[in-house]
Amino acid sequence: MIIGTAGHIDHGKTTLVGALTGVETDRLKEEKARGISIELGYAYAPLANGDVLGIIDVPGHEKFVHTMAAGAVGIDHALLVIAADDGIMPQTIEHLEILQLLGVQQGTVALTKVDRAARERIDEVRAEIEAILSVTALADAPIFETAAAQPNDPGVWALRQHLDLQAQQMPARARDGLFRLAVDRVFTLSGQGTVVTGTVFNGQVKVGDTLIHSATGKPVRVRSIHAQNQSSDTGVAGQRCALNLAGISKEEIERGDWMADARVLQSTDRIDIHLLAEAPPLQQWTPVHVHLGTRRTTAHIALLQDAAIEPGTEARVQLVLDAPMFTVPGDRLILRNAQASRTIAGGMVLDPYAPARKRRSAERMAYLDAMEQLIRHQDFAALIAQAPHGIALSQLMRLSGHALDSSKPVPGTITLPIGNGDALVLNEQRWQALQNQTLQALERFHEKSPDEPGVNAARLRRMALPGLQQAAHDALYQALLEALLAQKLLASSGAWLHLPAHSVQLSDAEQTLAQKLLPAIDAGRYDPPWVRDLARDHGAGEEVVRQLLKKLSRQGLLFQVVKDLFYTPSRMDELAALTAQLAATASNHEVEARAFRDATDLGRKRAIQILEFFDRIGYTRRVRDAHMLRPDVQWQTSTSQ
Repeated sequence: MIIGTAGHIDHGKTTLVGALTGVETDRLKEEKARGISIELGYAYAPLANGDVLGIIDVPGHEKFVHTMAAGAVGIDHALLVIAADDGIMPQTIEHLEILQLLGVQQGTVALTKVDRAARERIDEVRAEIEAILSVTALADAPIFETAAAQPNDPGVWALRQHLDLQAQQMPARARDGLFRLAVDRVFTLSGQGTVVTGTVFNGQVKVGDTLIHSATGKPVRVRSIHAQNQSSDTGVAGQRCALNLAGISKEEIERGDWMADARVLQSTDRIDIHLLAEAPPLQQWTPVHVHLGTRRTTAHIALLQDAAIEPGTEARVQLVLDAPMFTVPGDRLILRNAQASRTIAGGMVLDPYAPARKRRSAERMAYLDAMEQLIRHQDFAALIAQAPHGIALSQLMRLSGHALDSSKPVPGTITLPIGNGDALVLNEQRWQALQNQTLQALERFHEKSPDEPGVNAARLRRMALPGLQQAAHDALYQALLEALLAQKLLASSGAWLHLPAHSVQLSDAEQTLAQKLLPAIDAGRYDPPWVRDLARDHGAGEEVVRQLLKKLSRQGLLFQVVKDLFYTPSRMDELAALTAQLAATASNHEVEARAFRDATDLGRKRAIQILEFFDRIGYTRRVRDAHMLRPDVQWQTSTSQ
């Protein structure tokens, strides 16, 4: 169990910790000289069951509330320290507010310096404490009267027994999450190198594991571990750990950084949160200081509602951060005013990767509802249902903080591999809706253009699924086509996709003539015969040949480059590959007509005709006097269709 002290300056927190553990937590020369805590202090004490009790001693001065907040994150039990002579003071109240906003549910009160106060005063302060705690999660916290400066004080002994019992009864935290440690201290040890300390928020780490340093993105190897001040092979959630790291220097790390599993780290500068407001009304774009993990930065509040947020009410807001942070849904945070002089609110992270646009829309609110379901119940279904084009398994891991296995799909979803070891998780109803949209668009096309053989894959994507145009959606669209083809709900003829019932039919005479014309056109390679030449060579009418070749092109057996000039798919495959090769070797990735002319040994006019055909079908696009491959279009060769 990790205990965090809280309370006003000079109420005896450090003295009490020393009496409880025998450890002097003020280690800085300035702290000893001034007699006040400036930095976080750490103390440990063995328990009867073999475990170790860890205590974080925090500064009580109002100037060091940011340090107190860094020490309070991740604690299990609060030790609220109040001096009997002074009673409840400003930082007593603010520290208590911070504990509540961070979600600390267990605590104990140490009434210190009782040897300096009369019984009447002690009883008066006890009554004040009980009144203030009555509306908090610490309402039932026991109060121990102590005089820590006195040797063998019975109050200290009773408090220690109580804390030992609480620690031994506390259940272990779940260890199945992805590892995260919030760094609160970094130093070097002679002969060992860089050491970071902090509270483990999630998961577990072993000696030899590789973690990522959030600020630099560097991979670091864990050489050794001290957990709860004892050498250990592992560190787990709920422990204070010191990690000896290889691969990084002390100068690269600071308080506020994370050492974490790579799968859970992604920086953000916009966070949607569930806000608990305590201060005067919060207006649009209110400047605030944000304390999250052990990091502090500044931000502005973007309201997700029209009216200002009234004191004591709950609401959702977006934090627009001035510096990137790392967080996961469910993390608690503290907001202080622009002057960093008082705590004004707390909150829980809902979506760490909030959008800048449409942040108030009904769809966005439904998404945040789904995020609350994920946080509170680890229920992915609502979140996946809100993603119209699915959500990557890697993103689900970042949002949930847990490792997920693509071989164990979420009920009611399908999982599609998308490369790099990742997969796309899609709601079954959304998947069916995408299939229906595709088929309906194709049906409308056939009704409008019954003589056309179909459309190519890129055009069908633009027609049917205009919201599915990003490169990130390529794998989803390809899987969609493969599924429709496998179910025989979609058919392909050459480069054309069409409904299975749609076809362009040839008569027997046309079929006989086609068997003569197609080899002749293919034999012409990059300079095939024109319609008039084919008609002359095969004793057929020119118009008969022209109409037959158009039919064959609608079947995907030919490509019509210009009127009366047709190419076979195999030759067009070669020309498309040649275009891609020229683009790859050009300094600006553009294909000029003269380069294409020389590569094909054609005339300039024919080279331009072919390149303009590629522009027309969407394989390339015109850029001044050159042609550039479209990055979102892949040429489908005749052998792959």
